[in-house]
Amino acid sequence: MRYLLILFCVCSIPVFAQQTAVQKGFATPPDSTKLSMYWYWMSDNISEEGAKKDLAAMADIGVGRVFIGNIGYNEKEVPYGKVKLFSDEWWKVTRTAIRTASEKGLQIGLFNSPGWSQSGGPWIKPSQSMRYLAGEEVMVKGPQQLSQKLKGDFQDVAVLAYPAPAEDELEFIVLNTDTLSTDMHIDLDLAAENTARSLVLYMHKPFRAAVELQVKEGNDYRTITKFQVDRTNPSLNVGFKPFAPFSVSFPPVRGKTFRVTFKQHSKTGLAAIVLYKAPRIERYEEKQLAKMFQQPLPLWNEYQWPQHPTATDTTLAVVPAQIKNITQYLGKDGILRWNVPAGNWIVVRYGMLTTGVTNAPASPEGAGLEVDKINRVPIQHHYDEFIGKIYKSIPAAERTSLKWVVADSYETGSQNWTDGMEKAFKKQYGYDPLPWLPVLSGRVVGTPDQSDRFLWDLRRLIADRVAYEYVAGLRDASHKDGMRLWLENYGHWGFPSEFLKYGGQSDEVGGEFWNEGTLGNIECRAASSAAHIYGKNKVAAESFTSGGQAYVRYPALLKKRGDWSFTEGINHTLLHVFIHQPYEDRNPGVNVGFGTEFNRKNTWFYQGKAFVDYLRRCNFILQQGKPVNDIAYFIGEDAPKMTGVRDPEIPQGYSYDYINAEVILQRLSVKDGWFVLPDGMRYRLLVLPQLETMRPELLQKLYDLAKQGGAILGPAPKRSPSLQNFPKADEEVRKLAAAMWKLPNVVSGKGIIDGKNAMHIRLLPDVSLANPNVLYAHRTAKDADYYFLTNQTDQTVKISPTFRMEDKQPELWDPVTGKIRDLPEFNLKFMGTTVPLQLEAYESAFIVFRKKFIPDPLRVRRSNFPQPQVLQELSNAWQVKFNSTYTFETLTDWSKHPDEQIKNFSGTAYYTKTFSAPAIGKERYFINLGSVMVMAKVKLNGVDLGTLWTAPWKVEVTGILKNGDNKLEVEVVNTWVNGLIGDSKLPATERKYWSNVNPYTPASKYQSAGLLGPVKLESIPY
Repeated sequence: MRYLLILFCVCSIPVFAQQTAVQKGFATPPDSTKLSMYWYWMSDNISEEGAKKDLAAMADIGVGRVFIGNIGYNEKEVPYGKVKLFSDEWWKVTRTAIRTASEKGLQIGLFNSPGWSQSGGPWIKPSQSMRYLAGEEVMVKGPQQLSQKLKGDFQDVAVLAYPAPAEDELEFIVLNTDTLSTDMHIDLDLAAENTARSLVLYMHKPFRAAVELQVKEGNDYRTITKFQVDRTNPSLNVGFKPFAPFSVSFPPVRGKTFRVTFKQHSKTGLAAIVLYKAPRIERYEEKQLAKMFQQPLPLWNEYQWPQHPTATDTTLAVVPAQIKNITQYLGKDGILRWNVPAGNWIVVRYGMLTTGVTNAPASPEGAGLEVDKINRVPIQHHYDEFIGKIYKSIPAAERTSLKWVVADSYETGSQNWTDGMEKAFKKQYGYDPLPWLPVLSGRVVGTPDQSDRFLWDLRRLIADRVAYEYVAGLRDASHKDGMRLWLENYGHWGFPSEFLKYGGQSDEVGGEFWNEGTLGNIECRAASSAAHIYGKNKVAAESFTSGGQAYVRYPALLKKRGDWSFTEGINHTLLHVFIHQPYEDRNPGVNVGFGTEFNRKNTWFYQGKAFVDYLRRCNFILQQGKPVNDIAYFIGEDAPKMTGVRDPEIPQGYSYDYINAEVILQRLSVKDGWFVLPDGMRYRLLVLPQLETMRPELLQKLYDLAKQGGAILGPAPKRSPSLQNFPKADEEVRKLAAAMWKLPNVVSGKGIIDGKNAMHIRLLPDVSLANPNVLYAHRTAKDADYYFLTNQTDQTVKISPTFRMEDKQPELWDPVTGKIRDLPEFNLKFMGTTVPLQLEAYESAFIVFRKKFIPDPLRVRRSNFPQPQVLQELSNAWQVKFNSTYTFETLTDWSKHPDEQIKNFSGTAYYTKTFSAPAIGKERYFINLGSVMVMAKVKLNGVDLGTLWTAPWKVEVTGILKNGDNKLEVEVVNTWVNGLIGDSKLPATERKYWSNVNPYTPASKYQSAGLLGPVKLESIPY
């Protein structure tokens, strides 16, 4: 593409004579931008006075919404207090907290159960809990009049009978693997040559291995299949069968000797190996959610499996039409009275068992079974027993703050059945699920493909019902009491739903990110995508969660990750975490081994208001208008689904949302070549994942959108994944795909860059950033476009990005100070504007386009970032007040000071210096503190200039600096680290500090602290 380059270098153009509402809100963020805070009441350590002081402190720094979580933690980390959950004193503190919040204008949210995950308590009976379908099999021979007691200590669902398939067990080996070597093999020697089609491994303890199945041919062994077995995590929240069998199927292989080899295996856990003549459904336990992904973050493909090998011997399968529903013959006494037809029959009594998962981490008085997630009747009961009781216990005049019900990240695993499930299944898919239940034991019903489709339908129904029965049920219950539902729309363990639909049913959706590590790398985009496609403007994130390193963190260390979250679509910050402080005589007080210490007893808490103000400014601008995300990546229809996939990966300079089938079907249309949603979101391209399946109704909608001009990239589907309307649905898919992929705007293949036309469409990058360490977000509003740029490195970067903006004057809006200035140097190109920029270490800025550019050739050429001139270095002695006053001849790191009182100091010290300024001209003047650990509040000549907490460590003093003597005052605060180290050196009886999580010893490394400088007076010719 040819660029038309026009160079304009002009001087600063005055900002609008009258401030706009957005300008005012940026300078002084409105109340609507106040942050949220997780407020954990830890292990029964609570008090009325502490609650009052906590809330007052949060209100003082700019927090407007507080979410109370009653957490019962490991008593070795957090010793339990005296105010037991649900005691009279607990009710009193709860009422006081809600009343105090009402008085201070704070909003209160309540975690919807004790613990943070997820929704349960002692009021949940097994029949109201998460349940799964189990079956007890017996073999009977007819003809006979049967009267037999059937086992089954569960909630009955159905009794089925079907003709027993041909005997198919070839070899069954019982093992004791406690003494097995690291690499080993086991030979399966059959009595005679036979055909094998499947292998099942049984475990009784945690087990992991790389497994290879081979068949002996002559003197050699040929590999049939390779697979990884992982049963290392027996937690119920990753599957209600901790050591579920592991099954694999393969095309028919004939042989007499088969070998199973194990490499890198754990030395315990494997109990038995069974080789079958008949196919078993591959990974049937995983496919029914009995065993789920073993790690916290299941990626996009974790619940996808290859197509099953085709069955060649139908006598080994169960015929659906021959399955009899004999439930009516089971008496209340558990005796089956049935006239058995001739032949061998397998009778199965199916019923529901509780998964046994409990809400956690919760105090003993608040722990109980997790409520059923696919049935809103018990969900209403759960709400009534906890939130409802709190709500009703407080007079209306005192509970005006009570606005939110909170559901944190989903960590409670799955279930696969509930009351009325058969009816719901028929309504959604149009066929009876009961004849297909033998699939749950691994047997093939009909064909392997049909059996897999039934399991696909089951998982999809569960995902949909978790969204519409659980989330929507909890939301609707909250609405009845005038509250709204705040939800984190993802699950770190055993998430059974689809993250977009799940989040779409809440009132407000939230993500999460940790300050260190990768947690958050998929959660934040999951939340923002759900919000964008379901018409929710505010996207929250549980922010700065962390593990270990108590009291080490401070705002400058938090900024990088917080800024990153904004580029993932987050525009409301929820701080994690304020631990309730009930004891005034204990400092730093109650703490936990996770989260950043956003509490009033942290040394820098009140100076941290400057950081809060920064976050509020960013949130405010990032809530203006709509996000500019050019590409929508379809996540597919498979379930469960925790994240999407970008295949092909998005090019630099564009942004994206994930989109789901529900939104495509119900909300998406095409206008002027753009995919549009009713709330104003629009996308230039829809990208399909590399899948072979799609249901015909969705494909029909995509075909209609394509015919209207929507650009679609991705492979044509070959079949439906569902058993619904099988096989007719497959034929519909093939016909629609053949027609749709003939359209010029529907492209298959992975290539997404076509010359300078990105993604097969004529759309230049939204912002061309040559430096991959500079990230961006873009919001477009009626009167302005706001680009947020963040330098994610600890070095100054100079870049010249080209923005997809024309004929407008760029401005720099500094979210640290709230100040705005024009950027006089920029190049106008064809469909773009290039702006030279400079960002200090971890610095961020908004580049704003709102004013029409008016060229003026007479204006003087100026730089966007003129070099500062150092007028004076303030290097002489400073007076520094700790507990006593000291003279620092040179600025010194406290942690390296020879005086132990200073070295071991934690808190605020006060620096003062008087200096004589040179003659003052028309430049703009700044005090540059050089380096500070960790924050500094600055005054010049008695004027409060605010708090410095991040680079560049400078504050403007224009108009305050005067000729002659000037008095500079700097309040510097450090962290608790050095004080706790110093305290640890004292005898236990002499220590003045207390925290239940205190990792510091005399051998611990001190943290740099103090005003480090060099401090300079600078001028800049803006």
